[in-house]
Amino acid sequence: MATPSISVRWTKLVAASRLCRSSHILSANASRVLIFGGELLPRQPVDSNVDQIDVDADFKGKVKTLPAPDNAPSARVGSASATVDGSIWLFSGRGGLAMDAIEENGSMWRYDGTSSTWQQISAKSATYPVSRSYHAMAFDGEKTIYLHAGCPTQGRLSDLWAFNTETLVWTELPSAPGPARGGTSIAFCEGKLYRMGGFDGKSEQGGEVNIYDTASQEWHTTAFTADGVQGPEARSVATLLAVQLPGNESALVTMFGERDPSSLGHAGAGKMLSDAWVFNIKSSAWSKASFSGESPAARGWFAADVLKQQEGDAVIVHGGLAEDNTRLGDAWRLDFL
Repeated sequence: MATPSISVRWTKLVAASRLCRSSHILSANASRVLIFGGELLPRQPVDSNVDQIDVDADFKGKVKTLPAPDNAPSARVGSASATVDGSIWLFSGRGGLAMDAIEENGSMWRYDGTSSTWQQISAKSATYPVSRSYHAMAFDGEKTIYLHAGCPTQGRLSDLWAFNTETLVWTELPSAPGPARGGTSIAFCEGKLYRMGGFDGKSEQGGEVNIYDTASQEWHTTAFTADGVQGPEARSVATLLAVQLPGNESALVTMFGERDPSSLGHAGAGKMLSDAWVFNIKSSAWSKASFSGESPAARGWFAADVLKQQEGDAVIVHGGLAEDNTRLGDAWRLDFL
């Protein structure tokens, strides 16, 4: 039985060769989109500059590159970030000659979108998460950033950490249900952290939304049929975002991602998805996004963020890896109708 559909509209903002990349981070704030990191060729990070897309009232974008200051983080791929009051908070990733997880002893990088400056913020706790790549981060809207899973130097993780942006202290929380994974996605909504997708080294994960209740500090799971008809197919290197739909209804949105990995690992492209789905928080039901006209090509390893608006949020999507193993340089806006 097919699920109900929800109407959306895709608008292409810009496409530029400078923006071609995958495994990067993106932060959307007001009429500006900030992009950092990623790779154009496998295992070759782009520079440490920040690229900015200025979006006008007609949803057309203009790209400019902001040169990296001396204290910018090193070039890296597979990092993760959270947008906090207009600033980007970034943790780890992989880079260097060995393209290994970048160990920075639990510190975070903060990018001030107003002054275009970076600051490395040292953790004030004795314990902190190990370095990693292809992990996931989310902000609770107050003072806590959640960090989950990913790929350390060897293997994969299922741990969950909370970072207090005021005290700069890391706290380890109960790990998520297995298997350990990279390329998973998390989102925070109404006191709960939601997790789905990822790759455990053998297969893409799907058919479950794992939910962490911050009050009880317990995980529970909502299962669904991951057939692409009743619910989204299993996937990794996708996205999961908390949005307010028109009418002030809370929901999650997931889209795109890799459904079948490449035999070449990070050096190749697997089978990609081009769909988008909305998860109703109250009913735990999925609705498939329905749209007409031009829309983004299938992709994984892309970056996305929520553009907050009073009349209903939008989602900004940029870049990623196409099925033909090329890096994409387009940016799109998704509006809910």
